[in-house]
Amino acid sequence: MSKIMAKIGSLLSVLLLALSGSVMAAPQQNAIDTRSMTVAQLEKAGDEARAQKDYYQAIEYFRAALRKDKKNSVLYNKVGLAELRNNDLKSARQDFEKSAKLNSKYSEAVNNIGAVDYMRKNFGSAAKYFKKAVALEETRATFHVNLGAAWFSQKKFERAVMEYARALELDPDALRQNSKVGIAAQISSPEERAQYSYMLAKIYARRGDTEGCLQCLRKAKEDGYRNLANVYKDEEFARMRNNPQLHEVIAPPTVK
Repeated sequence: MSKIMAKIGSLLSVLLLALSGSVMAAPQQNAIDTRSMTVAQLEKAGDEARAQKDYYQAIEYFRAALRKDKKNSVLYNKVGLAELRNNDLKSARQDFEKSAKLNSKYSEAVNNIGAVDYMRKNFGSAAKYFKKAVALEETRATFHVNLGAAWFSQKKFERAVMEYARALELDPDALRQNSKVGIAAQISSPEERAQYSYMLAKIYARRGDTEGCLQCLRKAKEDGYRNLANVYKDEEFARMRNNPQLHEVIAPPTVK
């Protein structure tokens, strides 16, 4: 499997940043006196702990910072991300909500509320928050990817295609990498993954990205997509039908 498809596969495994990792054991009590640290120092320490996947410690640092600065929307978003990594969805959503309440234009916090709802399979609510995030910052490709996944999970495929296409306009690699901020949405069942890959193949074909299209078709085939023969019917693939590489993936129909 190519590196590109490995990246695409990661989008389908857990909301944006592979969040399905096991909960870490609680560390020993921190000996550092956080009372003597400034908000900036605590935030930096929390960032470092989160980078090291020590989510309990990160939460402690962010909480200590919030005791000193109770109206810091960025800190609430950061502690929410650490809680989400620690599989505490309830606390994470509460803190994302506090972040968005303090700053109604904070698109990342709004997106992350939607991410929690997506993980809970509340796709309608997830789409609502992803739409809000898109409205706040339309040029963020990640938000369009997430909204596309929410539409896809509701079987609103045309809407999903529109969002994925817009994401690719903003960032040609949007569907080939994990989000660097917030959380990217997941698709879990093999049948949905196959359908998702075929849909992406259409988008790449429409954009003239032959390599991306072929790799998505291979992934759809691996996951057992039943209607692969439609590449010789669907208009998006018209320019590729004489491509020998396509024939290697999906044999052309025999002429009677």
